[in-house]
Amino acid sequence: MRQRLFGGVLAGVLATGGLYAVGPWQSQAAPPGEKTVTATLFETPFATVGKACADTLGPAGYGYVEVSPASEHIAGDQWWTSYQPVSYEIAGRLGDADAFRSMADACHDAGVKVIADAVVNHMSAGSGTGTGGTQYAKYDYPGLYQDGDFHGCRRDIADYTNRDEVQTCELVGLADLDTGSDVVRTKIAAYLDSLRELGADGFRVDGAKHMSATDLEAVKGKMADPGFWVSEVIHGEGEPVQPDEYTGIGDVDEFRYGTHLKSAFQSGDLTGLGGIGDGKLDSAAARTFVDNWDTERNGSTLTYKDGELHALASTFMLAHPYGSPNVFSGYEWTDKDAGPPGGGEGWTGMHARPGITGMVGFRNAVGDAELTDWWAEGGALAFSRGDRGFVALNAGDGELRRTFTTSLPGGTYCNVAKAAPGDCGGDTVTVADDGTVEAAVPAKGALALHVDARE
Repeated sequence: MRQRLFGGVLAGVLATGGLYAVGPWQSQAAPPGEKTVTATLFETPFATVGKACADTLGPAGYGYVEVSPASEHIAGDQWWTSYQPVSYEIAGRLGDADAFRSMADACHDAGVKVIADAVVNHMSAGSGTGTGGTQYAKYDYPGLYQDGDFHGCRRDIADYTNRDEVQTCELVGLADLDTGSDVVRTKIAAYLDSLRELGADGFRVDGAKHMSATDLEAVKGKMADPGFWVSEVIHGEGEPVQPDEYTGIGDVDEFRYGTHLKSAFQSGDLTGLGGIGDGKLDSAAARTFVDNWDTERNGSTLTYKDGELHALASTFMLAHPYGSPNVFSGYEWTDKDAGPPGGGEGWTGMHARPGITGMVGFRNAVGDAELTDWWAEGGALAFSRGDRGFVALNAGDGELRRTFTTSLPGGTYCNVAKAAPGDCGGDTVTVADDGTVEAAVPAKGALALHVDARE
């Protein structure tokens, strides 16, 4: 099956969507804890994720790692096969239940919590043998779901202005679960509880836009301890299902954020980024990202292929106070359907790049400090995070040399946008006693200072 565009945003063979809730749970102001940055290690085997937690994510200060779906799915090499489950057994290409548990243990030992990508809106679009050996047919999944467990609308969604159609019909032929059924709700809750028992700390709810708020609230209410939830809800202008409907259950992926970053950085005009949260979800409910696996394939955001601009956008996201950042780390591709590479070649390693890890430390160091000292002109901007941090970005083609105003105390600081805090390697900047900084920021470069990285 191929991918298609719905409402201007990619909905792959895997349904993308959001979560609509009115339940008793309060929206998280950010992922629980002081370390609010997530790394999404897309299609990365569980064993490799565990090693990344120990070697990179924990030491860098990431609070969360998001992993791709843990379930048996349809066979095939394409990435989207992971998003067509055929059973709730963990028997996919990423590893089994023991591998998931070992990963969670390793991540927890490193101080990193685990978010599991949960595909619970639908099952497969066809029939066959799953990655764990399950023989299945559309609407018939032995020991799990039968025909009566699916919505009666057995056709593709055609009208995104019709809420009922969006939430009861089929997305690109995928068998749409009747999440209004108590039987279905109970089975989904049991599956999510089983992942919690294996060490998952929370969930990214895939395809949530295609499930009603009441249904999702009921599923969460059936769980013993639902943990942290973030919902994928793609904004569509004029559509009845909107992202802010879902903030009662947890945080929500803010797709408009990445689109806004692409527009600003590619146009060379960064002056409007100070109000990047305007017209979007409240900061307390928004999970931000520069790109994800859908948007890098549909062209709505910057991608790793944009090189320095992508890096600058990531620096901005991690420095600016709006939302809770999610760093996407996938693999190189030319075929949009291509699945993950084998071995160690072909992965972007975005989560481990020094400029990114340095900015994760920046985020942790500045905490909730307010945005001050805003300055922007054309393709350049600078701002402080109270007296805790300062960042300057230059998306232009020439060097930016000026005296910046900061709220930092005087001293010699490491530029964490380029060097590790513990090893500045001579990449330092002096802040005068009056808080000013005389610095040259190279073309397509950044300067980032914080009080926990001083010589």
